[in-house]
Amino acid sequence: MKNRGEIVPVLLIALFSLCFVRGQVSTPRVLHTALINTTMELDGKLSEEGWQQAERISNFTQRELRVGESATERTEVAVIYTKDNLYIGVWCYDREPEKIVAQKMRRDFDFDTEDNFEIIIDTYHDRRNGYLFATNPNGARFDALIQNNGEQTNESWDGVWNVKTQVTADGWFAEFEIPFSTLKFSVGSDQIWGINFERNIRRKREQDLWQGWSRDSELEQVARAGELRGIQGVSTVTLVEFKPYGLGGVQADSESGKSGVRHWGGGLNYLITPTMKMNLTVNTDFAQVESDRQQVNLTRFSLYYPEKREFFLEGNNYFNFGLGRSIRPFYSRQIGLAPDRSTIHILGGLRLLDKSGKTTWGGMSIQTAGKDTIPTANYSVLRWKRDLWRQSSFGIMSVNKLERDHRNSVYGADFLYSTSSLFGDKYFAFGGALVQSYTSDRDQKTGSAQRIFFDFPNDLVDFSSIWERSGARFNPETGFLRRENYQMLMMDMRIKPRPDFLPWLQQLVFKPFDFNYYIDDRTHEMQTLWSEFRPLGFTTRSGEFFESNVQRRAEHLTEDFEIHHGIIIPEGEYWFSRNELQFGTFEGRPVYGFLFYQWGEFYNGKRTEWSLRSTFQLNKHINIRSDYTQNTISLPGGDFTVNEFGGRVELAVSPDLFGSVFGQWNTDDQVVLLNFRINWIPTPGANCYFVINQTLDAHNSHWEVTNTTALAKIIWRFVL
Repeated sequence: MKNRGEIVPVLLIALFSLCFVRGQVSTPRVLHTALINTTMELDGKLSEEGWQQAERISNFTQRELRVGESATERTEVAVIYTKDNLYIGVWCYDREPEKIVAQKMRRDFDFDTEDNFEIIIDTYHDRRNGYLFATNPNGARFDALIQNNGEQTNESWDGVWNVKTQVTADGWFAEFEIPFSTLKFSVGSDQIWGINFERNIRRKREQDLWQGWSRDSELEQVARAGELRGIQGVSTVTLVEFKPYGLGGVQADSESGKSGVRHWGGGLNYLITPTMKMNLTVNTDFAQVESDRQQVNLTRFSLYYPEKREFFLEGNNYFNFGLGRSIRPFYSRQIGLAPDRSTIHILGGLRLLDKSGKTTWGGMSIQTAGKDTIPTANYSVLRWKRDLWRQSSFGIMSVNKLERDHRNSVYGADFLYSTSSLFGDKYFAFGGALVQSYTSDRDQKTGSAQRIFFDFPNDLVDFSSIWERSGARFNPETGFLRRENYQMLMMDMRIKPRPDFLPWLQQLVFKPFDFNYYIDDRTHEMQTLWSEFRPLGFTTRSGEFFESNVQRRAEHLTEDFEIHHGIIIPEGEYWFSRNELQFGTFEGRPVYGFLFYQWGEFYNGKRTEWSLRSTFQLNKHINIRSDYTQNTISLPGGDFTVNEFGGRVELAVSPDLFGSVFGQWNTDDQVVLLNFRINWIPTPGANCYFVINQTLDAHNSHWEVTNTTALAKIIWRFVL
């Protein structure tokens, strides 16, 4: 039996932890909604009788800047619903409405830089996944899917919903309309959903939450959300949605001349039950309306480009797998795009997604046509996942590519343990994954990859560790590998105190260590070492940030590496040190700037890199952004400089009509890419685009237009 001296400290720690957990819960933590039978006019005025009679909550607590204190401005929220839609009313009172920061209007705006209101809804009440909706005083819209209690966010998801806002002398007000057909939820007559709210007052850098306001928590951690009760009789919601599209335009190429572009197709979405959705696509539309950002590769490894095509974006969270970012068994850009990034016609496909109780599963099959030497192929993905305990899960996955005389498959399992109550209120997760590939026409047909990770991402101490391996024979042809044939160990620790005796400082950030160590999986010789020490980093209460880093690197080249045209780094082992400074101003101001500067050794020479990003927010309609990066490299084999330029002008007439002009150029490729886009949303779920993409050859003293494509595209939504 422990003596009394040992028991007392343990009891004190337990009591402190319990108090802190209770302190994150603000009463009331249950919001009741009610059915209304009147017609709602979505205008942001919140004047209907249903709003006047609805139950409101107003108990918001600061997370920043003064954790635990009451919000400085009053916020009220109410929820009501009809048989088809969920309505959320928000009253953001403000005693100084002339100081409200509202800069943007376009869809999927960067809401972190201005006043906003965010909602997260956990419709299954599984404390893992949710829908995130956000708006600002201008009525701009942002939405995302949240997974694994905030660990993963799919910002590319675009749901069918709407919001209207109004700014008055009392503050700003928002009225959300979210159709039940946009949400998936469990079958049952009496629904209990997780829900939470966050308001940001940007000029004060104040962040207010309804529940879970600890600095070790975030809104996306749905495990800390409150509850929404009172929704009844919506379990029979079904939806048949038809989304045809038509595309037409002209393409002019300096080699092949001018040609017309015509394409049509469509998708059928059937919400079989509130938990199960089927997607059918024919002549799938993969015409991109926004150009990929060029990337200059000064490494030996593959570049990753994000998915932008609408069909693959919807539901892609169902196919996430626990191997991290560098090893992906499924990478949808391998479907319909050739190695040179030209398009391959996709004949059609079928996808089925479902979450019933604690089980989530998804299946997809896509058929592509042949092109030149690339044969026709079928791609299929199956994913099954089971929720365990409060926030954990176990899953399996299979990815297959089938051609006439070739088959490639990847199959495996992953596991996640997650808790948001370690030591009372701390978040902790660990997990792992194991996969194996099979390639039918290889002598050694199978290969494998594994990953194990630990994560402790909290406010004062942020620690993570990863071990992963991609075997030499691992071959995910429908996936992505940053590099092949390696084992990697990563450890990273940040200590982030908040010294109250420095009134201008919000938080210090020290990094005792951060390293990635790679070895060859066959020979166990070192491939790469990257390490970083941060003696000083901080964020001010006014929003500026600064950090200084010292890096130590090593590379073992097993063969000569051509880093630039005709410039060779000989094989061998290289150790070198580098220094880095970063500084950024507060993004909530009309003018924002960021400076990055890094210098020091590079292989057997020197490298200096600096970049500058700036933003000019002229008003809520016009935003101008630019960036410039320069790399100056001096090696025994030669010297060279690479300059990269990018610029974007965004124009928003309203939240439903906006456009942009984007240009990029670098001195390595000597190609200028221009993208002009107008996007009109006549009704939620429909889109009209007009796009011009242009390529210019900048090798000569005068730029020569080599390719011009002008397209008009209409995607309409019919509910049957």
